[in-house]
Amino acid sequence: MADSVTLTSGEVRRRLAVVRDRIAAAGGDPDMITVVAVTKGHDPNVVEAAVAAGCADVGESYAQEMAAKVAALDVDARWHFIGRLQRRRVRSVAGHVHLWHSVDRPELAAEIARRSPGAEILVQVNPSAEPDKGGCAPGDVAGLVARAGDEGLVVRGLMSVGVDGDDDRTRRVFEATTRLADELGLVERSMGMSADLEIAVASGATMVRVGTDLVGSRGEGGGAR
Repeated sequence: MADSVTLTSGEVRRRLAVVRDRIAAAGGDPDMITVVAVTKGHDPNVVEAAVAAGCADVGESYAQEMAAKVAALDVDARWHFIGRLQRRRVRSVAGHVHLWHSVDRPELAAEIARRSPGAEILVQVNPSAEPDKGGCAPGDVAGLVARAGDEGLVVRGLMSVGVDGDDDRTRRVFEATTRLADELGLVERSMGMSADLEIAVASGATMVRVGTDLVGSRGEGGGAR
């Protein structure tokens, strides 16, 4: 984790209000869209500040880092695992994850089911087909949702990541994610980060993952987009 300055709960609360204003300006209901504070790369004190500011939902991308924070902190947080995940890392955080966002293959679903029976998950989809991103192809989503359900997992919705620097492609990714979720009767759509929050909200996001605009960049408490 990066060295960081102290981030106060008051500052996070101010930033959270700005994020909620952005959600409203984009046509969303701030009371209905969950803001996940992405604290990957940040020191544990930033998680404490975020939770104290009203961000009960906290997102981490690396299993080892998340496990260390859980062990170090006594906070009333709902931990979201939002990064790409190796099967061998599931065990280290299985007892702590409130919602797994990045389930993209049957083997990972099976391992989560083995380590955390009945866990709630999101299936990650990659409509842009970018090879450096996680997520299954849109045509494979229905099969993975069914397989995860057969494993005893609760599939709450879908997750996707936008295309850096390309608003038009990002919009298409998010709209495709929403259509798939609607077709499958899934209520959650985890889409959008600091840079593309408005596009995500306008495209039907029910959950946004915000790092930089809530808790700062590396050197200001850690790193997140």
